[in-house]
Amino acid sequence: MRVLVIGSGAREHALVLALTRDPGVTAVLAAPGNAGIGRIAEQLPVDAASAEDVVALAKAQNVDLVVIGPEVPLVLGVADAVRAAGIACFGPSAAAARIEGSKAFAKDVMKTAGVRTAHSEVVDNPADLDEKLDRFGPTWVVKDDGLAAGKGVVVTADRTAARDHAAEILENGHPVLLESFLDGPEVSLFCLVDGETVVPLLPAQDHKRVGDGDTGPNTGGMGAYTPLPWLPQGMVDTIVADVVKPVAVEMVRRGCGFSGLLYAGLAIGKDGPAVVEFNCRFGDPETQAVLALLESPLGEVLNAVATGTLAELPPLRWRDGAAVTVVLAAEYYPASPRTGDVVTGADAQGVLHAGTRIADGAVVSAGGRVLSVVGTGADLTAARDEAYATLAGIKLPGGHFRKDIGLAAVEGRIAIPS
Repeated sequence: MRVLVIGSGAREHALVLALTRDPGVTAVLAAPGNAGIGRIAEQLPVDAASAEDVVALAKAQNVDLVVIGPEVPLVLGVADAVRAAGIACFGPSAAAARIEGSKAFAKDVMKTAGVRTAHSEVVDNPADLDEKLDRFGPTWVVKDDGLAAGKGVVVTADRTAARDHAAEILENGHPVLLESFLDGPEVSLFCLVDGETVVPLLPAQDHKRVGDGDTGPNTGGMGAYTPLPWLPQGMVDTIVADVVKPVAVEMVRRGCGFSGLLYAGLAIGKDGPAVVEFNCRFGDPETQAVLALLESPLGEVLNAVATGTLAELPPLRWRDGAAVTVVLAAEYYPASPRTGDVVTGADAQGVLHAGTRIADGAVVSAGGRVLSVVGTGADLTAARDEAYATLAGIKLPGGHFRKDIGLAAVEGRIAIPS
């Protein structure tokens, strides 16, 4: 198989790296890629959001499978165009990608499917904002109803901060989603979905806040780890049976069956799992940790989903142990990150590139999240040690990272409310 991966982040670097290890994959191409991806795969320029450009590139390169990493091309229907051109594609249709592209759509699907989630109300008129805010609290959850790269959410006990965020979203022309707050630790469960067939990957936990101890504003994700030692045995099966499978079945019923990676973000409370959000693609930074432990050939896995044969795929195989991803971010991220700084040490083992490019022969920062550093080991402690040891050899002026990724799990400080 010749495989084309669309995207330019650390998630795509992880996908490309795993695909190069699949003996059934003869060539891996990436578009547009980044400074790290360029060292292991051929890179080609493309406008990832243009269906016409992606189809033209896939045809010109005679690829057998297109893997679309980011959510924006999926919501815009790039996967539909690739499939219409007769090329297998890993990624949902635009109609199915609404599960991420419209939180209101996702809520409606969950309601019909009988899936537990937070109570929510949509605000599309500023005149209704105060009245609806008063129906929530004492912790407010305020979301942009559209795509916001993981940074459109504010969770706060400060009503003024909640109102200010909602007003900004409305001013930008987007509806606001107000939600009740869900208690319990969060879990990211990626599931391969082919119509009504659902195959879960390893559960992971993301760290959204920018600072240690879950302080500061939300980001696109500052780190992740897998597996989750505190998650009860059988919880993944429960999530598949009570959450993912009913949603997959309901989407088929609606005529927009899902094909690709359905990402369930959940809070595990005293009454069991409840959905925080759905995404229509591999999540970043969890993908970097999860794929580090996958032993099954990734090309075969993704192609089975893309060709509608997931039910025939052998059970997934996983390495023993744990994996931890720590994100190195640029100065001022997540506000207005500084770019153009030289990064040294970024070619070490376990380093995946995100916001990087080559300038005058050097790797320089080109985005907010610059690198993902992945450590693996016999357990979470060993994986953390490896990730942070690698990070110590990397230099980025003004760069910052969280020092506590996975630490609460190691110290036994995560518990499901009883």
